[in-house]
Amino acid sequence: MTKFLFFFLLLPCLVCSQVRLCSWNLCDMGKSKSEASIAFMAKVLKDYNLVALQEIVTGPEGAKAVARLVQALNRTGAKWDYCLSAPTSGSRQKSERYAFLWKTSFISKKGDAWLDRHFASEIEREPYLGTFTYLGKTFTLVNFHAITKRLQPETEIKYFKFFPDKYNGLNLVFTGDFNCPQSHSVFNPLRKNGYAPALSGTKTTLKNKCGTTCTASEFDNFFFKHSRLKILDKGALPFYLPFPTLHEARKVSDHLPIWMRFEIN
Repeated sequence: MTKFLFFFLLLPCLVCSQVRLCSWNLCDMGKSKSEASIAFMAKVLKDYNLVALQEIVTGPEGAKAVARLVQALNRTGAKWDYCLSAPTSGSRQKSERYAFLWKTSFISKKGDAWLDRHFASEIEREPYLGTFTYLGKTFTLVNFHAITKRLQPETEIKYFKFFPDKYNGLNLVFTGDFNCPQSHSVFNPLRKNGYAPALSGTKTTLKNKCGTTCTASEFDNFFFKHSRLKILDKGALPFYLPFPTLHEARKVSDHLPIWMRFEIN
């Protein structure tokens, strides 16, 4: 009981007048997720008002698992809506789906979300974009899960430098699992275009066993344009703390949920 109380005291202090965005790679989100895991995810996510999810399985069980999560969120006292991408089109890595979830009393979706097919031959799991409105101001999430480190995710990430011109006029926020640290030079073109990572030096993947630390790699992040967003707070949530072992925690995910609280300029 004490560990659970300690964990939820670590949840970020969230203010209702700001966008509270969370991004989470849920590691084969599908039939493998038990009702207990789904309920735990809902407890973690309920205080955000917009969520980007990666690594949803493409079969019907992936869509069902997301629907189960939204139902669990609705039981926490607020109304949520969601959208789910079509399967990604690459073949070197397992095809997946993405999802956006949002609290309808705070956030509205503008038009349909879409998979960006323009670089589909270069990007294995093409990103999923959705434009959202908050207090009359809009921003567009670019939800992405890169190929694994051994396949060199920088060969995909380099195409993001074209997105600000391709989507000129949109307030882009890149998020997801890049399988690459923010310090890599592949992000330099985005930096030169005014984008910055929300997290720096923050490890977001779970080890199989805790040693001196329980986290391994700095892979998950947000990239946003300084002139368009004011970041008020951010972090990676150590959701694994209430679990007796990392093996049990990894049944939920092998990634930490990352979050940021911001205002739109």
